[in-house]
Amino acid sequence: MSAPLPPKPSTQPPQHAALTQFPVLDDSLHIGGMALERLAQRVGQTPFYAYDRSSLSARVAALRLHLPPQLQLHYAMKANPMPAVVQLMAGMVDGIDVASHGELKIALDAGMSPERISFAGPGKSAADLSRAIAAGVMLNLESEHEMERAAETGQRLGLRPVVAVRVNPDFELKSSGMKMGGGPKPFGVDAERVPAMLQRCAALGLDWRGLHIYSGSQNLKPEALHEAQSKTLALAQRLAADAPSALQVLNMGGGFGIPYFPGEARLNLEVVGANLRRLLDQARTELPGTEFVIELGRYLVGEAGAYVCRVVERKISRGQVYLVTDGGLHHHLAASGNFGQVIRKNYPVVIGNKVHGGPRETASVVGPLCTPLDLLADNLPLAQAEAGDLVVVLQSGAYGLSASPAGFLGHPAALEVLV
Repeated sequence: MSAPLPPKPSTQPPQHAALTQFPVLDDSLHIGGMALERLAQRVGQTPFYAYDRSSLSARVAALRLHLPPQLQLHYAMKANPMPAVVQLMAGMVDGIDVASHGELKIALDAGMSPERISFAGPGKSAADLSRAIAAGVMLNLESEHEMERAAETGQRLGLRPVVAVRVNPDFELKSSGMKMGGGPKPFGVDAERVPAMLQRCAALGLDWRGLHIYSGSQNLKPEALHEAQSKTLALAQRLAADAPSALQVLNMGGGFGIPYFPGEARLNLEVVGANLRRLLDQARTELPGTEFVIELGRYLVGEAGAYVCRVVERKISRGQVYLVTDGGLHHHLAASGNFGQVIRKNYPVVIGNKVHGGPRETASVVGPLCTPLDLLADNLPLAQAEAGDLVVVLQSGAYGLSASPAGFLGHPAALEVLV
C-alpha cells in the first residue's frame, strides 16, 4: 500500500489579523460609539483621523494587567503627538518621552510633571537643550559633545541639568521592524564608551540619573523581546558597576509591535509580561534601587486609530477597479508603503459603511495626488464601493498624520478627533 500523499500547500493568500477594536453594527464601523457616517458628519469633512478613547484605555489596562507592577509605563509621544491624545495618555501612564521642544511643550501643557518627562533624539538644538533644562526634564544624552553642550547650557542658566545616557548597545532586537541599536548608529553612545562618559558627567557636575537602552521597534515575537530585554539588563548591570553613583532609572526601550500586514499575528502580551517578571525579579539583586521603565508608542496608540476618506469616483481601467478618494499618502504615508516598507504590503482597509454585506470585489484604493505612489490599498478584497462610500484604513493611530508630507501638492489637510 503506497504512503499517503502529503497535503498540498495552501494557495489561499495570508489574511490580516482579526481586528475587533471597533465594533460593526448594521454593517457600519462604529468608532467612539458612533456610526461612521454620523461621525463623518460630526467631524464635518473627510479625510480625518479618529482615535478611540476606549481602545486607548483598554490597551493601557491590558499592559497594567500583564506587565510587572514595578515597571513604569511611558508614552513615546512621537507615535502620535495630537494634544488631546497626549492629554488623555498623560492621565494614564507614568511618564512621557519627547523628541523636540515642540513635543515638550505639548507634554507640559498636558499636565505631565517635568520629573516624569524624558527628552531623547540626536542633534538637539540649543533651544532644545535650554528649554529642557529650564523645564527640569531628563535629557537623554546622545553623544559626548551633547553632554558638554548640556553642561555649558546649565551653567549659563544657573541650573543643574538632569541627564541620562542613551546607550547604543552591542546587540539588536532581532526580527524588529526598525533596528535602533547594534553596530554603527546615529542614536546614543556606543556601549564601550559609556563608562568614560559617566565619569565625565560627574566631573561636569551633571545630575546623572540613568541609562536609556533602546534596541529596536515593531516586534511581534515574545522570544526576540525577551532576548533583547535580558541583554539590556545585563548591559545595564555592567555599566552601573562603573558608574560614579547608583543607577536610579533604566529605560529599557520598547519594541512591542502591532499587526499591520497579512500573515501577522498579535503580540502575546501575557508571555511578554511573564518573561519580564522573571527578568526584573532577578535584576533586583544587582540593581536594588533602580526604577525600570518601558517606553511604548505604537503599541499604545496604533490600533486605536483609523484614517477615514471618502470615495470620489469609482474608476475601471482595463478591467481593474480603482476607488479614487479624497485621501492619500499626503495624510497617511505609512499606508502607501513609503514609510519604511521594502516590499509594499497592504494595511487592513475596509469600506466602513459596508464592512461585511453586499457584493465583494478586488479593488485598489488611490488618492487624488498626481503620482503612482498615492496608493492606500493594492488589489485588496473589499465590498463593492461607489462614490460617497467611506474607506477606512485601520491600525492608523501611530505614525499617521504627523509622519506624512501634508503639504505635498497643496491638497487640504486632514482633521484629527479623539472620540
